[in-house]
Amino acid sequence: GMGGALLGVGLLFALYTLLRHGLRRVPLPCARPELRGRTAIVTGGSGGIGAATALELARCGARVVLATRSAARGEATASRIRRETGNQEVRFMQLDLASLRSVRAFASTFLRQEPHLHLLINNAGVNTGGTTEDGFSLPFQVNHLGHFLLTQLLLERLQSCGPSRVVIVASSAHCAGCLHLDTLGKPPPGPLSAFQDYCNSKLANMLHARELATRLQDTQVTCYAVHPGFVNTGLFRHLPLWLKLLFIPLAWLFFSDVAEGAQTTLHCATHEDLERFSGRYFTDCRLQEPWPPARDDRLARALWEASERMVGLGEPPESPSL
Repeated sequence: GMGGALLGVGLLFALYTLLRHGLRRVPLPCARPELRGRTAIVTGGSGGIGAATALELARCGARVVLATRSAARGEATASRIRRETGNQEVRFMQLDLASLRSVRAFASTFLRQEPHLHLLINNAGVNTGGTTEDGFSLPFQVNHLGHFLLTQLLLERLQSCGPSRVVIVASSAHCAGCLHLDTLGKPPPGPLSAFQDYCNSKLANMLHARELATRLQDTQVTCYAVHPGFVNTGLFRHLPLWLKLLFIPLAWLFFSDVAEGAQTTLHCATHEDLERFSGRYFTDCRLQEPWPPARDDRLARALWEASERMVGLGEPPESPSL
């Protein structure tokens, strides 16, 4: 049926991408940018690519805020990074992107406690199904809506500290995404609901970066979408067993380690002279054309307006006429 066909396409696509990207190792950058005096937020910074990104930013001298859900893991990672880098300016602040209330609380605490913000790394991601306390599908809210609200709440601070950057960790999985404005934020139907939802949320990430860049023209803030590569992180831990058995040997063969997975994020966060590429998509530290739906400006704008309504920003809704 439809599910099997979709799965076949998904696996073929995964193999194609693995062969295309996985066999090409990203060279580690030799020069470390000087980031002393700059403040960065990394969401999902307690593990995987987020922790690798935070570690490298701390090595460059940045003040780094790990914005993550688990206090135990967040504190442990912050102290490990302080120990490994000798940079004491690494701290944990609680953020649960599955709760818009938590996003607002994080933003107001951050703005009260931290005078500067130069880098916002929207890295956290989930690929499991489920529904949030706000009534949206889990991957759509964590991967897109929560980050959308977070970015809007921190935008003034980013602008006043410019030049500053927003890096949105998307994925080449955006190619399988499709967004229907009338069912936005609801889990898609079918046996591969969570997989489809993940792809949809990654398309939303791409469109967010594109529309954000349009709205930030003539400001000191630029933004970039990145595909981190297929990285051996915990993202795949919830796959059904038979898919794991298929994926794990491939993962050993092809997937990058997390340090390599962080390279494109770091490139877009720190590389000089990327301003003219604001809103664009990078993979393997290089500019890449995204799939056509991710270049649809009308969809990007419609998604932006819908996202504003969903998180309670923007125009107040019109009162219904009696």
